[in-house]
Amino acid sequence: MKVFALWLLLLVVQDVNSEDSCTSNLNLKNKPLFDISSFHCVSVWDEQGYILRYLQTDRKVWSFVISAPNSNSFIGMGFSKDGKMVGSSAIVGWVSNDGSSTMKRYFLGGESSAEVVPDQGNLQLVNMTSSIIAQNSTIYMAFQLNTQVTPTNRLIYSLGPMGRLPSPVNYQLSQHRAHISTFFDYNSGESKSKSPYGNLRRSHGVLNMLSWGILIPIGVMVARYFRQYDPIWFYSHTTIQSLAFLLGFVGIVCGFVLEDRLSAHVDKHKALGIFILVLACLQVIAFLVRPGKESKVRKYWNWYHYTLGRILIILAAANIFYGIHLGGAGTAWNVGFAVTLVAFFSISIVLEIRLWMTK
Repeated sequence: MKVFALWLLLLVVQDVNSEDSCTSNLNLKNKPLFDISSFHCVSVWDEQGYILRYLQTDRKVWSFVISAPNSNSFIGMGFSKDGKMVGSSAIVGWVSNDGSSTMKRYFLGGESSAEVVPDQGNLQLVNMTSSIIAQNSTIYMAFQLNTQVTPTNRLIYSLGPMGRLPSPVNYQLSQHRAHISTFFDYNSGESKSKSPYGNLRRSHGVLNMLSWGILIPIGVMVARYFRQYDPIWFYSHTTIQSLAFLLGFVGIVCGFVLEDRLSAHVDKHKALGIFILVLACLQVIAFLVRPGKESKVRKYWNWYHYTLGRILIILAAANIFYGIHLGGAGTAWNVGFAVTLVAFFSISIVLEIRLWMTK
């Protein structure tokens, strides 16, 4: 009976629309045999489109169907005691380009791929009820857990790298490109995300956006458009840029700590951040050794200072957007920062026109 119930559920989800949601019309091709409304449905990871359908189908059996956009990657659902990935057990599945599908249990014994062991862990699957399929650009992974109690409410979801599916030789998983830890209420269906080291992530993002992405451009605009207010413009410029440098330095240090704790692979983002910090250090050195206004080399110093500052702003903006993408912060952060840049650009155009008119 358990096998039949899960088989009917899989038939239902095979014909879902390309973009799955809890409001999707899940219909069988023929006469409906199973009332899908009996399964609870909740969006558990909006950024990656993960949908969870679940139900306690027997006194000791919990049934799950996790769906996600098919991006030629593995998808995973982990059960953790404390919300951390290390020490948890997970169900991971994928569908190859040739249509073959694989689903396995894993024990996450450590942070390296070698410590993620297939066919291990404390999850007891009901025999002959697990299945994974790809249908209409969506992948569905269905399984049943045999458990004496309600499964842990600390659920983890992961998404593997695109085009790097586990080898059928050893089934070793590559480092995931995204994951999220959640607190799940089986009664209400409420899922609350809890990103690892959330405060540290926010500190890294906010400090770098505020310093390199907002304060530095403001300091440049003060030096460019308000020189008539001498020496106020100079002290304002140096104060703003000094504050931006200090906040940016702390933000980058937070990034190093975050990378170490998460064992994240963010080489490009890290390299850009270091290069931006080097440019900022060169600007500080240039300020300390700047020649006098009457010096013959002052104009070359001005060109250097001007060019280096503009390069820093452009690279910082690009790296901030890239960091928002890596952190899965969502559309709101992208839109907010983009609106800020557009505002700066618009104000600069107005002030530039005003500057040329007064010359």
